[in-house]
Amino acid sequence: MDHALGLARRGLGNTWPNPAVGCVIVKDGRVIGRGWTQPGGRPHAEVRALMQAGEAARGATAYVTLEPCAHHGRTPPCAAALVRAGIRRVVSAFTDPDPRVSGRGHALLREAGIEVVEGVRSAEARDLQRGFLTRMTLGRPMLTLKLASSFDGRIATASGESQWITGPEARRHVHALRMSHDAIMVGGGTARADRPSLNVRGMGCERQPVRIVVSARDIPDLPPEGAEFGPLWQLAGDAGVVMAQLGSRGLTRVFCEGGGVLAASLLRAGLVDQLLGYTAGRVIGGDARAAIGALGLERLADAPRFRLVEMRRIGADLMHRWLRD
Repeated sequence: MDHALGLARRGLGNTWPNPAVGCVIVKDGRVIGRGWTQPGGRPHAEVRALMQAGEAARGATAYVTLEPCAHHGRTPPCAAALVRAGIRRVVSAFTDPDPRVSGRGHALLREAGIEVVEGVRSAEARDLQRGFLTRMTLGRPMLTLKLASSFDGRIATASGESQWITGPEARRHVHALRMSHDAIMVGGGTARADRPSLNVRGMGCERQPVRIVVSARDIPDLPPEGAEFGPLWQLAGDAGVVMAQLGSRGLTRVFCEGGGVLAASLLRAGLVDQLLGYTAGRVIGGDARAAIGALGLERLADAPRFRLVEMRRIGADLMHRWLRD
């Protein structure tokens, strides 16, 4: 299952609206097939692994990071494919919350006489599937708010100069994380001031993220969709409306990179699931631009709370990741 989870991570950012799933097929102590959900969401992980295993899949065990699907979409259900292949045992991490599946995949396997073991590495799999689960349960994508700031929490000087506060290693790390999200989002002020590319560079990206600008005003011409740039969506409305629209369009993981006004609106609405900070050893001062706009808090008890889950040095900077408490 650990191997299957590693395979599933390869699909993050590429498979929406489908979840990124990994599958490993084992027989007589040897891996005979493996697969992960392909860009665009198809083929599914189980189908890829079965194709690799071929006839040797008969009597084997399949390890899958999510319950195999049981509904007919653009492709037949994966649970039925496992049955046809003669799989003897299926080990899954957790039940798919999609109402079209939700236990039906496991039931179909059991009805065919296949042994089903559930709940293996469930916590790890749920963490990996946080975006898909958020969309299924809340109707919106998971949101990561990324902030690259000075030691005193500033993102630009008073004149607006911001390139570069953090070093090249941190910026490369950001591109790797962009690649693991379905979309990159900024506010209209950031789009007009910086004209950001909002793409993944230097990482061999197969499917560029969707570029989202949240603004009711006109935005500058940004590069059109192409090999180096994903689709460009402009949305308007309050934070909750925007996130619901993104969920309805199938997005599961959104990477927000500013600016301060948009960040504050998302935090006020309780829509930030993960905070990602890159802190540089620079001090810019109180006249510089703050990373997050006004929240209008009167009581400290009302401040959004997050718990630290990861912290490490990247180049000359400090990366710290926090999940909503």
